Amino acid sequence: MKAYVFPGQGSQYPGMGKDLYEKYPLAKELFDKANEILGFRITDLMFNGTEEGLKQTKVTQPAIFLHSTIIIKVMGDAFSPDMVAGHSLGEFSALVANRTISFEEGLVLVSKRAAAMQKACEMNPSTMAAILGLDDSIVEEVCAGFNGAVVPANYNSPGQIVISGTFEAIDQAIEILKAKGAKRALKLQVGGAFHSPLMEPARKELEEAINSTPFKKPVCPVYQNVNAKPSTDPGEIKANMVMQLTSPVRWTQTIINMINDGATSFTEAGPGNVLQGLIKKINRDIEVAGAVV
Repeated sequence: MKAYVFPGQGSQYPGMGKDLYEKYPLAKELFDKANEILGFRITDLMFNGTEEGLKQTKVTQPAIFLHSTIIIKVMGDAFSPDMVAGHSLGEFSALVANRTISFEEGLVLVSKRAAAMQKACEMNPSTMAAILGLDDSIVEEVCAGFNGAVVPANYNSPGQIVISGTFEAIDQAIEILKAKGAKRALKLQVGGAFHSPLMEPARKELEEAINSTPFKKPVCPVYQNVNAKPSTDPGEIKANMVMQLTSPVRWTQTIINMINDGATSFTEAGPGNVLQGLIKKINRDIEVAGAVV
């Protein structure tokens, strides 16, 4: 069975999507439509912008979403997933891929999500840190000692977990985790504590937008971040998407569940190859590739 996966923030790069725009009329049409929907020329920032410019949340999230979804649109009939999943932001791309929502609806939601997250970051200055080389249980135990000021945010692969929280608490947690044997514990260049309770203001704002968007019955299951389980029920998918911003991304468990349910190959659709690397760490024998158009 063919599984398609879609990346989140961090996989952007200057020049992303330019080859698609120049080569495929459909891609050009969709990128031009995106400029109209967003009200600014995101294509200029994607194709000719700087690394710094692409790091702005309001640009990063729609840019990665566009790259991912336009690749699969260009693939046409060659795109036939049996199951899909997306890492954080990538879950919105996955919902376009399995036709729960349209390209246009997905872009509007992603744009609103980015704006809401930006606002939440400004209200509660915060950050994230990657912890390498420790069992999840040790990281969870340390986080539990901070009463919600630090929480596990991304379970990326065995021995790689990302934590989210206030600057002060993250600094303290890093020192404790290093003392407990972490190979590396380093702060990430992100705008805030994504997938933590600090994103509650953004969750409330996004909930309204998600609830007013019609979710259709998908053509294949989406394995969702909040519980790592497959769903084809529009109501359930919607509820999980609302919870996603303040809940951890259970990526390791998601990939294990997809393999247990019959996935024999994973194709990453979007910029970069971060997810291919994580999947190989979760199961070195599984076939992984990038989407080819």
